Amino acid sequence: MAKKKKKKNPIVRFLGSVHAFFKDDRFRYATGIVFLLLALFLILSLISYLINWKTDQDFEWAKVFSGPEIQVENSGGKLGAWLSNLFINKWFGIASFLFPIILIIWAMALYKIRVVKAAKAIRNSLILIILLSLTLSLIFGDAGGALGSGPGGQHGYFLSRWLVASIGTLGTIFLLVICYAAMLLFSTSFLDWIRTLANPFVSTDEQAQETEQTVEQEELIQSDNTSQVEKEIEEEPFVVKVDDSEDKSPLTEENSSGKVDVEMTIEDIDPEDINLDEGALGEYDPTLDLPKFRYPPLSLMKDYDKGETTVSNEELISNKNRIVETLGNYNIKIDKIKATIGPTVTLYEIVPAPGIRISKIKNLEDDIALSLSALGIRIIAPIPGKGTIGIEVPNQNPRTVSMKSILASKKFQDADMELAIALGKTISNETFVFDLTKMPHLLVAGATGQGKSVGLNAIIASLLFKKHPAQLKFVMIDPKKVELSLYSKIERHYLAKLPESEEAIITDTQQVIHTLNSLCGEMDDRYNLLKNAQVRNIKEYNSKFINRKLNPNKGHHFLPFIVVIIDEFADLIMTAGREIEHPISRLAQLARAIGIHLIIATQRPTTNIITGVIKANFPARIAFRVTSGIDSRTILDGPGADQLIGRGDMLFLSGSEPIRLQCAFVDGPEIEDVTDFIGQQKGYPTALMLNPVEEVSGSGPEVDLDKRDEKFEEAARLVVQHQQGSTSLIQRKLSLGYNRAGRIVDQLEVAGILGPFEGSKARKVLVQDEFSLEQILSKLI
Repeated sequence: MAKKKKKKNPIVRFLGSVHAFFKDDRFRYATGIVFLLLALFLILSLISYLINWKTDQDFEWAKVFSGPEIQVENSGGKLGAWLSNLFINKWFGIASFLFPIILIIWAMALYKIRVVKAAKAIRNSLILIILLSLTLSLIFGDAGGALGSGPGGQHGYFLSRWLVASIGTLGTIFLLVICYAAMLLFSTSFLDWIRTLANPFVSTDEQAQETEQTVEQEELIQSDNTSQVEKEIEEEPFVVKVDDSEDKSPLTEENSSGKVDVEMTIEDIDPEDINLDEGALGEYDPTLDLPKFRYPPLSLMKDYDKGETTVSNEELISNKNRIVETLGNYNIKIDKIKATIGPTVTLYEIVPAPGIRISKIKNLEDDIALSLSALGIRIIAPIPGKGTIGIEVPNQNPRTVSMKSILASKKFQDADMELAIALGKTISNETFVFDLTKMPHLLVAGATGQGKSVGLNAIIASLLFKKHPAQLKFVMIDPKKVELSLYSKIERHYLAKLPESEEAIITDTQQVIHTLNSLCGEMDDRYNLLKNAQVRNIKEYNSKFINRKLNPNKGHHFLPFIVVIIDEFADLIMTAGREIEHPISRLAQLARAIGIHLIIATQRPTTNIITGVIKANFPARIAFRVTSGIDSRTILDGPGADQLIGRGDMLFLSGSEPIRLQCAFVDGPEIEDVTDFIGQQKGYPTALMLNPVEEVSGSGPEVDLDKRDEKFEEAARLVVQHQQGSTSLIQRKLSLGYNRAGRIVDQLEVAGILGPFEGSKARKVLVQDEFSLEQILSKLI
């Protein structure tokens, strides 16, 4: 049975029509014209009153509509005479000339000519009217009855007399000076207001990007039930349309995508591109999607770092004497030595005597370590930027650096960086902070148990304490399934994943491949957006979008940073090989400009894991302690990581010379408290969904079978006979080079004889016998 259509309440329909009338653009334009005409009429009447004030003085309202027998000299007629007498004589005197200026500013705001901020300019004008009236009356008094009550009007005259009687002339002057100074101090748009007074009728093609924040717009922050842009559209004064239908909201049709329209210059107007909201709504704020989101407080973190020095004077003097003695045994004289105490190691800076070769000191590394009975020392010869040689000696009682002290440091709190990351403290006990967007990717390596996972947690915690969920998303890949599992609680706030993925922390190798390929697709989409916006990087793009210069109807939207964190990269390379390395290489080469940054961690920094392509695109690297000098050279292109003492002792390389740091310690319960705090707050309905990319069969390049290798048929018979799709088999049996054998394998795959690449496994042979093979080959002829 069909439901009866419910009739809308007539009162609701009437209110809707009234609402539509006042929100209509035609009403706005008509009101602006009325204000301009009223301002012109008022200016002519006031000027005429200054000339004919003796005739028009004390003209009463009752005479305005009298007969023609009552005459006035005012250019505005009887109404103009009455208004002029009211403003100049009875109210504020000559300061009343600011009232027409207020009307002009209001009219400009209605026409969206943003020369100044209308609300602030009107407020300042009203305050100045009162102050000028009082000032003129204080200076001129009633001026012998000129203009009735003098140039300050009756308001200024009586108020000045009362102030002089109460606090004296000098006190009144001081009070006026304070008032003028306060108005100048607290009015951020004072210079714009002066410019408006000087030339109120001149508009500018270059509109101001920041507009007044009205009370209605401030109420947007208080509501959680609707999306940000829908709320902004509700507050837009003149573009909302009312629909008579019962179920459809009049606000959802305007721009349900959550974005705003693009600004266009007057020379390039396209009706679809005109942004009616520009200037009226102010800057777009992506954080208003979650307006009540609170950053985790520092009280959730534990303070392990008590700040006391753990190196005694006896230890310093003993180490100094042993270094001097050891070098003296090899006839190396020292002119000067000083120590800088760090949380984990102490740096001894020595100045050798003239004529001493640096290489002699560097070759004594093991001898100095033996004399100091140290776990391992590192010699920096010379220290960059200094004329000294550094010898880093581990402290007998290293100090724990807490993440709380790092996050609370002034250097991190005041860091003006896009993606500020606080890692720990340097040898000189300074907090070390860097910007991930400048790196732009990070390679982390270290043996098991040397602090690699703690370092990843410190990096993630730094970003969680600094960035809003609308500004940052994580893609977390954890083949070990346990290292990053704590962050699943913040899925609806900070994480991104594929729609078909059940878990936000990606652990399955095939899901990893799909996700990385999806990120490559996201990268291509973002580059298309940058191209259409005519900008070079994500910072310029988001700046344009925040200032409402990009049209969301053309696909533009705010782009959050995406940080991809991969723990145990070696396991992925072993299981998926080129299918992982190819998208990683693409992202590493191209993703910097569009805000996608990679952080890759591995405990096996070998050349088959960290290939040349990956190293070339990861200039920033973190090395925790590794087991051999070869691994150190793989990750740092030089020795040093094998001489670290472990437990968070690390080297950070982003330039020519690595920096030694003590990584901040953040424990599992602390991360759990932080994720619980974030996870309990209101988040997005789901994690950020990445767009799946259709997988292209075959991992090799496109192959033209018309240009087959002359050994193609022989290789096909070989793999079918041995039922083994291996490049090395073809290379060995046919005496071919690796590259040529690889091309033949790609051709066999396209021909349907071999299956696709499966990582470390051999390719599957799809043809079981030679008869089937001959049929395939005959079709290729």
